[in-house]
Amino acid sequence: MTVGLRHIDAAERRARLALRHRLAGAARAATPEEVAASLVALHGTDPATVHLAVAARLRDPARAVRETERALYEDGTLVRMHGMRHTVFVFPADLTAVVHASTGLAVAARERATLLREMAIAGAPDADWLAEVEESTLAALARRGQATAAELAADEPRLRERFVYAPGKSYEGIHTVSTRLLRVLGVEGKVVRGRPLGSWTSSQFRWAPAPAHPELDTAEAQSRLLGRWLLACGPATEADLRWWTGWRAAELRRALSAAGAREVLLDEGTGYVADGDTDPVAAPEEPWAALLPALDPTAMAWQGRDWYLEPALRAQLFDRSGNVGPTVWWNGRVVGGWAQRADGSVVWRIPDEGVRRESADWVAAEAARLRERLGTTRVTPRFRTPLERELTA
Repeated sequence: MTVGLRHIDAAERRARLALRHRLAGAARAATPEEVAASLVALHGTDPATVHLAVAARLRDPARAVRETERALYEDGTLVRMHGMRHTVFVFPADLTAVVHASTGLAVAARERATLLREMAIAGAPDADWLAEVEESTLAALARRGQATAAELAADEPRLRERFVYAPGKSYEGIHTVSTRLLRVLGVEGKVVRGRPLGSWTSSQFRWAPAPAHPELDTAEAQSRLLGRWLLACGPATEADLRWWTGWRAAELRRALSAAGAREVLLDEGTGYVADGDTDPVAAPEEPWAALLPALDPTAMAWQGRDWYLEPALRAQLFDRSGNVGPTVWWNGRVVGGWAQRADGSVVWRIPDEGVRRESADWVAAEAARLRERLGTTRVTPRFRTPLERELTA
């Protein structure tokens, strides 16, 4: 053991997770804003995940959909935008400038360069033409307030132009300018996802102008984002941090130093916590269970997961791209999975018989809560996993 470093074992990491991620009963939140602030970001690739992740952490989960839509589409206290690793997240509004400067700018530069290169290969119009289309599109969006890609194309017909992507390759396809340009504008922080066309489970979104925010220095923004994340998810290893942020090693180490992060000793080696966060954290007084949705931000927060996930469960709970499905949690560990069947029933499976006996009443109560708040809504994860498919068969 390294002399002078405090050891934080897996049990304490699970205690921190229970409290800081609002999963233990006594730690549950009052509003979606509190949930998002506690987690830093809600994974937004699957629209249903945002609402289900909030509901699992609210004291009154029946209010989750209504209150989350208020925060997203009325008050603007939560913003759905591109963030780390070119992934869509929902962030607290006060973090949008930090996320944009710390992770978005680098991704945006790559995305625009890639689009221009692919259009040139396909013989499509050049950068000046694309700049004209972009300016016209943003003006149309400003007039409308919110709009679908089809509505914007009615105002700017050049958005309907098509070009061949990866000609001659096995994955050759046809892309429209609207699809690719709006994605670039999203990572550049010029547009964000607006209200969906359908219900809260719909993946067809309108676009909206991005809220105004100050332009921050990249290094300062990286330090601020890292500090927030370590308070929510620390301790974490360097591998965890690089995976979550998408930063290069040099950027991460600079941000760790600027944020005043402290080294601690984990079971798997050196980890980091936020400055002033080395005091022991006790486990919640009562046991707890949770049914978290596919791509939940807690399940996806760390690259190294052995301290909360049995390796034997990985193949059943993750798809081949590393996307996690719906999970059953018991006292800080993933112990199984769940699914919703066509008749609306919520079914779950915990392979370990001992854990199943110990947790059955608590898990059943959470499944009943989930079934009640889903009502007539049917949720199918965007990325389906082996156990979820099996449970719904």
